[in-house]
Amino acid sequence: MTHAQLAERIRQVAYLEGEFTLRSGKKSTFYVDKYLFETQPDILVELGRLFAEKVTPATTLIAGAELGGVALAAAAAMSAGKPFAIIRNAKKDYGTGKMYEGRIAAGDVVLLVEDIATTGGQVLEAAKVIEAAGARVEKIVAVVDRGQGAAHNIRNVGYHFEALFDSADLRLPTT
Repeated sequence: MTHAQLAERIRQVAYLEGEFTLRSGKKSTFYVDKYLFETQPDILVELGRLFAEKVTPATTLIAGAELGGVALAAAAAMSAGKPFAIIRNAKKDYGTGKMYEGRIAAGDVVLLVEDIATTGGQVLEAAKVIEAAGARVEKIVAVVDRGQGAAHNIRNVGYHFEALFDSADLRLPTT
């Protein structure tokens, strides 16, 4: 599938119009529903392949934040042949009580995958968890950058940020 075909496929299954409140609290007249595109096998396979292309020789681990980043991290890990970790949104109060599942070792170099980047808030929280475990976030790569500040916010705190698709690729409104 070409980049343009994948963008169109994502738009076809996940683009919604209406009144939405985003995780950031911002209001929007459109929504790209990550669960609608992440649950389509053809899309997930292609996204895993594209994320795997972002792996460098230094990358030791792929990570994604719950819930949207889990399928993406798994797909990327399978495509790249690397282990992955799941970063929790909140510490669980049972079992190991960790903020992540899987293994994150001191010295790991992590490709952190994200679904939809609006302000970057969730992925920046995930990066803190990874660094608290002694690992280094090599880069953050999102499926879609909505063009609403995430790239600036992520880069402003020192991370390398890329997106597989931007708002123009998915023909998203500019508001």
